[in-house]
Amino acid sequence: MEAGPNRDKITKSIADALQLLKNYGYCGTEFGHVVIMFVLALVTKLIDSILEDCGFPSGMAEGQESVYAIEGPQPMDLDVKKVPTENQNEHREQLRRKNTVMALDVLHMMVADRKIQSFLRLIFLNMPEKFSSLSQRLSSIEAHKVALETLLPSGHKINDLLIDIQKVCNANYQPNNKHIVDVLGNMRSGGSLLGQLTGAGRAACWIIFDIYVENAIDGKHLSGISAIEVLKEVTKTLQVLNEASWQETFKALWISALRLVQRAREPLEGPIPHLDARLCMLLALIPLSVAAILKEESDMFGAEGSKILPRRQGLISSLQDLIQYSGLLVPPSSVVNAANSAASKAAIFKSNYNAGVVNSSMVAQIDSSTKAVGNMLHLIIEACISRNLIDTSAYLWPGYVVSSGPLKDTTLPQESPWLNFIKGAPLSGPLIDALVATPASSVGELDKLYNIAANGSEEEKTAAAKILCGASLVRGWNIQEHVVGMVVKLLLASLPSDSSTSTPGSINHYLAQMSTLNEILLGLSYGDAIHILSLYGTVPDVAAALMPLCEAFGSIAPPPNHKSTILGETSVYSVFSCAFLCLLRLWKFYRPPQEYCLAGRGGSVRMELTLDYLLLMRNNRIDLSNSSAPSRDSYDNMGSVNEVPAQPVYIDSFPKLRAWYFQNQACIASTLSGLCNKNPVHQVANKILSMICRKMNKGGISSGNLSSASSSSVSGSSVSASDDSFQRPAFPAWEFLEAVPFVLEAVLTACAHGRFSSRDLTTSLRDLVDFLPASLAAIVSYFSAEITRGIWKPVPMNGIEWPSPGASLHSIEAEIKEILASAGVQIHSCYPRMICIRFLHINLVALIHNYCHVLIPLFHLCSYVVI
Repeated sequence: MEAGPNRDKITKSIADALQLLKNYGYCGTEFGHVVIMFVLALVTKLIDSILEDCGFPSGMAEGQESVYAIEGPQPMDLDVKKVPTENQNEHREQLRRKNTVMALDVLHMMVADRKIQSFLRLIFLNMPEKFSSLSQRLSSIEAHKVALETLLPSGHKINDLLIDIQKVCNANYQPNNKHIVDVLGNMRSGGSLLGQLTGAGRAACWIIFDIYVENAIDGKHLSGISAIEVLKEVTKTLQVLNEASWQETFKALWISALRLVQRAREPLEGPIPHLDARLCMLLALIPLSVAAILKEESDMFGAEGSKILPRRQGLISSLQDLIQYSGLLVPPSSVVNAANSAASKAAIFKSNYNAGVVNSSMVAQIDSSTKAVGNMLHLIIEACISRNLIDTSAYLWPGYVVSSGPLKDTTLPQESPWLNFIKGAPLSGPLIDALVATPASSVGELDKLYNIAANGSEEEKTAAAKILCGASLVRGWNIQEHVVGMVVKLLLASLPSDSSTSTPGSINHYLAQMSTLNEILLGLSYGDAIHILSLYGTVPDVAAALMPLCEAFGSIAPPPNHKSTILGETSVYSVFSCAFLCLLRLWKFYRPPQEYCLAGRGGSVRMELTLDYLLLMRNNRIDLSNSSAPSRDSYDNMGSVNEVPAQPVYIDSFPKLRAWYFQNQACIASTLSGLCNKNPVHQVANKILSMICRKMNKGGISSGNLSSASSSSVSGSSVSASDDSFQRPAFPAWEFLEAVPFVLEAVLTACAHGRFSSRDLTTSLRDLVDFLPASLAAIVSYFSAEITRGIWKPVPMNGIEWPSPGASLHSIEAEIKEILASAGVQIHSCYPRMICIRFLHINLVALIHNYCHVLIPLFHLCSYVVI
């Protein structure tokens, strides 16, 4: 706590009253030292009082005065009522005995306290000559232990008293095992952090923070619950369990998140670091959870003038302590510029403050050439200031600003494109690109952009949606919760007023919104975007918004001239594919339906999300919000998602999605059953086979011959390779997806019987994905199930159907790196040659789950290598 105005006077009074200079040779008035000496003097004098009351020597050194100036009971002259002397002595003896018992109780409570034990431990380790006086008293108590137990009614506490004081002398004794944050921080030593700890108990104290943030970043397991709520409750719980101050608790939380970001440099899962999700945890979710904790305190105690409440003071102290952890504060290369900008902002503020400039509007105009070297602490401070957790006085903290002075070789700071946007500049091509790449800096900028996305012209809506799902969503940490809320609101607002998805009015409404929806869905297809939405607990709302989109666009047939889905072009197939693949990323669609997943024998049980469970969560939230006012701070901070009228959503309301959902589960659980020729699916399957096999063989190919070896054959007629118009099926996406598993079984069967080469199989899959990217889901689901069943023979790689790719591998690998880099996946030169190919081969399912928007060009480049 902040020192009061009279603390020094009180400290001096205590030192004088206890005669610390005379008894212990201590002449200072430093508060911490006086407190420790006060504890030693108090424990010593209480022991002396007990021994002397019982008539035993205290074991004091020669020449040391007793705590009593006069020994023995003395007669009193104030007996006005002439009470008999015998009664006086008996009453006085009762008071003396009661006083002695009370002194023993107080002494026992003191030495049993862990903080008092910590003080005694410090005295024992650092001032052994002063601790020796206490040891003499303990020896005297030990010598008269039996007599004391006889004289005192609570004599059983003598043993506890001796044990509590003597155990601080034990070399292995640790009075408080929760202070580990100072050890966890600096990573410059290069050694193992766990090796720097002394005992498992110390490492286990705050390890729950590390476990939670690491699990939350695992992209394979999305959560339907807001991380803000979880972090708030975990922080409050650990603060109580560890009996820690708020400074220690917040400090441990910041260090866990900083270590999480540092682990992104060499991720265990390969070159997919999920860095944006890790930065979201450090710079957005943790500040929001801290804000919720501080809000609880302010609501409880209210604002008392300018007084800083304990939790906020603990936050400030924890942030000041982070300055010393330089090893953890090194920023990743992608955020170095942002860190330097934040540090330069603080340097300009400090320079102007020292120069007497107090007008905040002039701060950015003076000394704009000042540059400073930034680190992660500067980004943390900016995140806290933006949410009013601390004020700009943090810029003046000692050691916070390390100015490098004017840099001649750097360009002058450019004007933010958002400033031009606020001033009314039209959304043209260059400005749109600049706004997509630059995060917004204020909620006001977002409100204006959202208003355009909701009420502007068609071109303006499309541009605003693209900007909103750009850098502001992924790296706009100071306003990210508002961006997430606006994106979800845009998805929900795009739905028609009536719940039907098949009426002509609804279809026209969806088609009118197609360009805007395409930009939103492409933005959500970015690697960490869906993961970031899940960290804010919006997965159930996103699922409820995507389901009607999938149902509607999957029911619309593409134009007859549709040949392929090209990235960046808007079509019925492209919007459906983006919405469908985003929906599938919310749960493990390619695994058997089950509620729990066992992590090995004796392992933990983990609940897996399913589509049914997501809808149940969303409907329960609606019921709670209708019955009472929302109480979650995370939803209050997310642009008022609940303002959109919401109705319960059930999978039965989407018959085509429901049919595919159960077909997918059946495909995973067992092999496909045969199709009769009159089944409408076989007509679709025949046309798909004709399309993907049109380039095979020289003259033509019969889809009936292709699959005749299969018991579940899909029959058809011979098709000429030049009849391209016949080979392009124009079916709605749901009918297309329903037939894909049977097409895959047919080509696998033909390949196993030698009627189809392995290279033809690979290129046909590429053409299938090129035509309808959503087919990736059926391919992954079907192949994953068939591989586990083990009924297919290995495909030969004999170098005939697969010519040696050695001549073009280098150029292919360079193009693969370029495509992956566009998705935020950096493969550095330190990896071995051809790591790209092996990475794609091993992580194909992970890529589909996280980076579906880059798979189509990858299929074009290296399909014959990957498979």
